[in-house]
Amino acid sequence: MRTLLITGPGGTGRTTVAAATALTAAREGTRTLLLGTDRDDTLGAALGVPTGPEPTPVAPGLTAWRPDTAQGFRDALAALQDRAASALDLLGASRLDPDELTPLPGADDLALLRALREAALAEAHDLLVVDLPPAPRALALLAAPEELRRGLRRLLPPERQAARALRPVLGRLAGVPMPAEALYEAGARWDVELAAAEAVLADRNTTVRLVAEPGPAGADAVRATALGLALRGLRTDLLVANRVLPEDVPADSWLGGPLAQQRKTLEEWRGTYDVRAVAHLGRDPRGTDDLAALEVPGVNAAASPVEWPVTDRTAEDGVLVWHIPLPGAVREELDLVRRGDELVVAAGPFRRTVPLPSALRRCTVDGAALREGTLAVRFAPDPGLWPRGR
Repeated sequence: MRTLLITGPGGTGRTTVAAATALTAAREGTRTLLLGTDRDDTLGAALGVPTGPEPTPVAPGLTAWRPDTAQGFRDALAALQDRAASALDLLGASRLDPDELTPLPGADDLALLRALREAALAEAHDLLVVDLPPAPRALALLAAPEELRRGLRRLLPPERQAARALRPVLGRLAGVPMPAEALYEAGARWDVELAAAEAVLADRNTTVRLVAEPGPAGADAVRATALGLALRGLRTDLLVANRVLPEDVPADSWLGGPLAQQRKTLEEWRGTYDVRAVAHLGRDPRGTDDLAALEVPGVNAAASPVEWPVTDRTAEDGVLVWHIPLPGAVREELDLVRRGDELVVAAGPFRRTVPLPSALRRCTVDGAALREGTLAVRFAPDPGLWPRGR
């Protein structure tokens, strides 16, 4: 199944474009599931059909689903209380009633990751279109599975589970139950769930579509979002320039200034991105007829995957070079830190810790350079670790 994630700056018609994209795919004969993320039914307003926690048929081949994140949070916490019953009883704690629970900050994002995983594993559709939150929050959401798994491995290293046979003895000596067993079991369960969500995001059939209004603010937002996506190794299929004004606007109209800004931004975008312009209807689109009138393109199956190749230049220069594409990156805002077998890459406001390819783990960092949107990190083989004869 293909997955198309749609995001962009807030207030640019992101949800409308997601609905129109899903409708286009369905009308082309693709079984499509449209996943909404807003608590308010903005998705239903665009589709002209109310959406909710139960999948809703919208049109032939198109189903919409907007999970109830609040109920998901209550169910997850109730299950956690059941698993931790013995510890809670030991502490004399009283359980929380599900009706008195309200989602904590971040609960919506975790619920969305769970829904994304469930929809992908169900394999009931050919295409999953996800209306992500606005770009800054979406980038944090897309980074969450990898970052949370890395944190879990640091806090609960799998190799320490080898000592679990000692825990019953320690429990008897201490006179109280030892919670470590349940803690590791919960960590392993979370790791499996996060790994499934991470696999969906890292799949070669997963792409991201950006939506923005052409103009100075839109240009800045697209540049920052594209950099954040590139650092995560996520590929984009299209940049949808939304709400584009008609060209026949009179020169003396008050729309003349915004139209000139749009023209300039579109010209810049077309030199960098695969841009599709979507016209302004003069009203907020409502229902499938309006969505079809937008003529939003379907999924671009030809979008090329993001590669971070390593080239061997030991014969010429004595180094291996790791090429990391970072379009829009600025040299002064880049930072690299080698930490064991990982490389911490910071680009502007974004940061990612990535494991080094196996060959580079036996090398030392020899320098880096940014040229034409690609960061080239040079690694020199460590004589003490590199196989002889290389």
